[in-house]
Amino acid sequence: MYIVSGCLLGHNCKYNGGNNRNDGVIDFCKNHRYVAVCPERAANLPCPRPPAEKVGNRILSKTGEDVTEAFVRGARISMSMCNEMAKISGEEIEGAILKANSPSCGSGKIYDGTFSGVLTEGSGVFASMLAAQGIEVITEKEKIKW
Repeated sequence: MYIVSGCLLGHNCKYNGGNNRNDGVIDFCKNHRYVAVCPERAANLPCPRPPAEKVGNRILSKTGEDVTEAFVRGARISMSMCNEMAKISGEEIEGAILKANSPSCGSGKIYDGTFSGVLTEGSGVFASMLAAQGIEVITEKEKIKW
């Protein structure tokens, strides 16, 4: 079983109310069991909502609101849901395909907190949680290797 960012599947859960539909990810999901997640929506953050970026150890919205607690809560809820789905299906979580550069789902590179489109080394809250459990995380920008 794989974990996939819902926005990559065309779910309108992106901060601006849209999505990041990715046909390569959708094609992959046609042949694999997966669970779609959006940690930010799992935390009941509104859609649309102001964009947010990681600043140090905090997640701040462009309006200056500290949304760290909501991002952590959403990541925990999503992790719990994925683990429960794996348990129910009797399958292992084999990997995750998450949205690049996101403060929740980014892996390896995320926006630097200046809201200027500049990337820096780092991973989002949910991607970090998955990696801590030993789950391999890639983004839609990488070649799907499974």
